[in-house]
Amino acid sequence: MITRTELLAYLDDLLETSRFQDYCPNGLQVEGKQQIKTLVTGVTASQALLDAAVANNADAILVHHGYFWRGESSPVTGLKYQRLKTLLTHDINLIAYHLPLDAHTEFGNNVQLAKILDIEIDGRISATGDPAIALCGCLKTPQSLAEFSSYIDQQLGRKPTVIAGHDRAITTLGWCTGAAQGYIQQAAELGLDAFISGEVSEQTTHLARELGIHYIAAGHHATERYGVKALGEHIAEQFGLHHAFIDIDNPV
Repeated sequence: MITRTELLAYLDDLLETSRFQDYCPNGLQVEGKQQIKTLVTGVTASQALLDAAVANNADAILVHHGYFWRGESSPVTGLKYQRLKTLLTHDINLIAYHLPLDAHTEFGNNVQLAKILDIEIDGRISATGDPAIALCGCLKTPQSLAEFSSYIDQQLGRKPTVIAGHDRAITTLGWCTGAAQGYIQQAAELGLDAFISGEVSEQTTHLARELGIHYIAAGHHATERYGVKALGEHIAEQFGLHHAFIDIDNPV
């Protein structure tokens, strides 16, 4: 068991939230009970995840995608009302960490994706945020684009969208989970063979071909499962909490 105050202090320090200028508030977003025994983690604070948390008698929910995004409409009506009503009725804390959870050197989405895909990390790609969040590294054995795409499908359980940029094998690559297709140019400037993110835009096809770099869109949700899961497992072990990672299927 841990108090909400203690848990938030621990997470803010661990994830170094003060270093990031983000698109949403990091940390506590909706206040619930002070004592936390059961923690549910998931990628996004959807109604389905909230309902699963209620069924699991959760005291707190920890997610990567929470609420109150920059530019979001303020009135508490409709979908927003229903979600907040669920949390407040059941006295459940909602805790969210966005960019700090992408970037963390142990529990971050990018580091965890490297583990899942067996990529050796060499460093960060500059000009991908402040601090930089995208990583670069290499495969232990060079693979063709078809081979590596098939491996990603096998590991993540989702067939990636693949855009070929050249005809060489993949040795070096960059990656950034979620919607980071905009960093393809920074990856190409490093001379990397491929860049992985979660989503793809119309212009990404042309950029990949013209820059001569393979682009692999492996799924926003699929690439961001692993950070919050690893963080939840760490917290549970550290503080003796009951923990359940709940994966709400999302093909995007």
